[in-house]
Formats: sequence, structure tokens, C-alpha cells
Amino acid sequence: MKSIVAIIGRPNVGKSTLFNRLSDRKKAIVIDEPGATRDRNYADSTWNGKTFTLIDTGGFEPESKEKILIQMREQTNLAVEEADIIIFLLDGRQGLMPADQEIARRLRGVDKPVFYVVNKIDGPKHEDVVADFYKLGVEPLHAVSAQHGIGMSEFMDEMAELLPDAAAQETAADDVIKLAVIGRPNVGKSSLLNKILGYERTIVNPLPGTTRDSIDSSFTMKGQNYLLIDTAGIRRKSRISLTLEKFSVVQAMKAVDRCDVALLVIDAEEGITEQDVKIAGLAFEKGTACIIVVNKWDLVEKDERTSGTYAMDIKDKLKFMDFTPIIFVSALSGQRVVKIFEFVEKVYGQYTKRVNTAELNNAVGAFLRANPPPQYRNKSNPVSYATQVAVKPPTFIMFVGDPKKIHFSYERYLINQLREAFGFDHVPIRLYFRKKRKPD
Repeated sequence: MKSIVAIIGRPNVGKSTLFNRLSDRKKAIVIDEPGATRDRNYADSTWNGKTFTLIDTGGFEPESKEKILIQMREQTNLAVEEADIIIFLLDGRQGLMPADQEIARRLRGVDKPVFYVVNKIDGPKHEDVVADFYKLGVEPLHAVSAQHGIGMSEFMDEMAELLPDAAAQETAADDVIKLAVIGRPNVGKSSLLNKILGYERTIVNPLPGTTRDSIDSSFTMKGQNYLLIDTAGIRRKSRISLTLEKFSVVQAMKAVDRCDVALLVIDAEEGITEQDVKIAGLAFEKGTACIIVVNKWDLVEKDERTSGTYAMDIKDKLKFMDFTPIIFVSALSGQRVVKIFEFVEKVYGQYTKRVNTAELNNAVGAFLRANPPPQYRNKSNPVSYATQVAVKPPTFIMFVGDPKKIHFSYERYLINQLREAFGFDHVPIRLYFRKKRKPD
């Protein structure tokens, strides 16, 4: 397993800036607003050829009684428990604060390597402020500027010496299915994620928009490896009042880009809304496979026809992706949550399926004989050849005399036939037409 390195410290000391500098992929929200990062955030990182998993955490406020800050403190404690190495980040501009001293006191009882790093030391003129931090009674102190990269190489070279060599790290050969939990704010995305993982992986708070970053969690179920991404709730543009929320929308869109299957969570009590349809459209445009998870189903009064009527309403409002499977769950009680993964396995199997070229062309020939392409200005426009060029989503190209003459209704016919013939009934399909090549 990769070593885990956790970055902890008070809010707004530059943890996300350091995280972004070290991570292989820019991921954390960075904004000059205290508490912008509330949950733990994971990313892979490499230094001197050694790889490790980096954890960014919400700010640690040891004495706060405010509930959200208490939860952030619990998240930081959990990150420290998971970590192999800890980076305690301090703010060189603000100087040593009582909260820093309390965190340092708690870290003395941790039997793990701890690096004390004074951030925001942007040049020689700021180095004098480092002396104040020797009151903590620890050394060495590493003076860095996470924003500008000053002092980073010396600090990271020293930390990398504690990381195992690449040859000593296990390599996972199994495919990882990447899932993104998407939806409007406060529909129960974090509760669903916590129920799946079996412990409070992210902060659950009744306030909409509590989850601001997209959060990654790795786990294994029945021998299959998964990467689960919890995303910030996507809001209507007109309702995004905070700059921070705008960053969160971008994070959610990036999560859809990264995943194989998106779990679109809908509030059963509210029903499918216009915003739900827009979010589904976002996933569809990006070619992402989807499963619609109707949450809070335990709160709905129902009879034997309720689920069928509800599903019909969803499919009616999501005509462009009526192939998407629907499951009714309660994240709070755990009702049918495990069954989500039966759908995930089936959908992912279709999403990554390849069709043999000869088999594909035999089937396409049968489609054409059953319903030949309409003539255009009394001229035929035959399909001469078909091939699958990609998966995720399954993507096909058909070569025709004139691609511009293929009507969208005939394209829809061919897509429906491909679904039925090859078992692509739960995933998006991309079909493109190209001009038939002339023989040399």
C-alpha cells in the first residue's frame, strides 16, 4: 500500500495550497476564506520517484464548541489515525497561536513521524519570524512558501527518505471502478457515501452545501476495487451567491469527468426537479453511465404501484436517458443500499463492453435489411461498414456515402438496435457517421 501523508493545521494556514503543489493533479479548492476545506481530500503524489497518498484536511480548532468545527476536528483526528506521516502546517505571517500549541501538544502523543512546517515564508526577510515557533520545543522547523515553492525541495527530500521504495509498494492490477455521487445539495449524498463505507467518511450536516470539495475514498466489495467520489452539491447558477460555491460546481463537474458511473441522488420527498434533470443532462453530455438513486424512500407513503409510477415520472422527465436504471433506497436506514452495486456491476460491464467487428457488421447488415436507410433526393445512402472505436461509453462509427444525409430519426433507430442486439440497455451509446473511403 502507498504511504499516507496527512496535512493538518489551523484553518487558512495554506494546507490546500500545499496539497495542490504536491498532488499530481490540481484538486483542492484554494480560496482566501477560512474553513474553505471542510472534509478530508485525497490525491496521489510523487517525490523523488516515490509515490504516496496525500490527505488535505479541514482546519483543526482544538477548543471550538461550534458544531461544524468540532466535526472538522474529528475529521482531522481520523486523518491522523490513517496517516503514516504527518505534516503540521503553521502560518508564518500570523505567528505562533494558542491553537498551534494545543495541536503540537496533542501530536507529542502520536507515535508517527511529524514534520513541523512554517508556511508563508516568501523570502529571507520573513525568515526571522520562524524563531517564534521554537517555543513549541520541537525541531527541525522547515520554513517554506507553499504558494511560491520556496524551501519545498529541502523539506520534501527529507520526508521522501521515510517513504518506501517503489519496489516495496504493492501494485494493484485489478481494475478500479470509479463512482461519483452527484446531485443537488442536501439530498443525502454524504449520508449515502457514509452508509456504503460503514463509517463517517465525510461530514454530514443538515445545512445544504456542507460538502464543498470532491472527496475520494477507496474500498473493496466482493473482490472488486472501487474509488468513490463524493461531490459538492450542484446548485442553480442563479442561487450561487458565494464565490466558494462556484468553485464547488466546478469540482462536481470535474468529478463527473473522472468517474465511470455516476450515482445521481434524488430526494424522494421532493421528486425529480428541473435541477435534477439538468444534472442528469450534464452526465449524459459527458457520456458518463448513470444510476438514479432515489433516496429517503422510507419517508414516502406508498402502495404496490408507487415505485412504478415514480419511475415512469422520472423516465418521462429524462427522456434523453430513459435507459438509466433506477433504484429506491434509504441512506439513513441502509435499505437496498448494497443493491446499488448489483446495478453498478451490470452497468460497468456494459460501459466497458467491446463488440467483435465481424459480429457487429453482421448485425448492422440485419438492421439495414429490416429498415433500409431512407433515400435522399431519390439516391440511396448505404452503410458500408461499422466498427467500435471506444468504450466508456461504447462508441461506434458507421461509414456511409454521405453522413449529412442521415436523419436523426434513423440514427436513433440504429442506436436502439445496437442496444437490443448487444446488451447496451443501461448505458449511453455514441454513434458517428463518416464518409465512406474510396478505394485506392
